Amino acid sequence: MNNEHFGTDPRLQLDFPCDFPIKVAGPAGDEFVDFVSTVAARHDPAFKAEAIGFHQSSRGKYQSLTLGIRATSKEQIDAIYQDLKTSELVLWAL
Repeated sequence: MNNEHFGTDPRLQLDFPCDFPIKVAGPAGDEFVDFVSTVAARHDPAFKAEAIGFHQSSRGKYQSLTLGIRATSKEQIDAIYQDLKTSELVLWAL
C-alpha cells in the first residue's frame, strides 16, 4: 500500500489504492455527463458510468455529478482534475 499526503494534515492522508469521490458541476444534459464519464474512464479503467450520482438544480439548468473512482496515486487524481478543467462545460470540480 502506498501512503501519500495532501499537505501536512494527517486527516488528508490517503492510502492508495482507495475509492475516491469527485464532485463535478455543469449544465444539465448528456454532453456534460458524457464528457465527465469519458475523463473518468480514461483515468480509471474500472469506472462505471452507471454508478454516477446525479443531483439536478431546482430549476433544472445545472446538475452536479458524484463520481466514484479507484484512485491509485495523487498524480492520477491531479490528472483527472486537470482534464476536467479543460472543458468550458465544467463549472467546478471538488
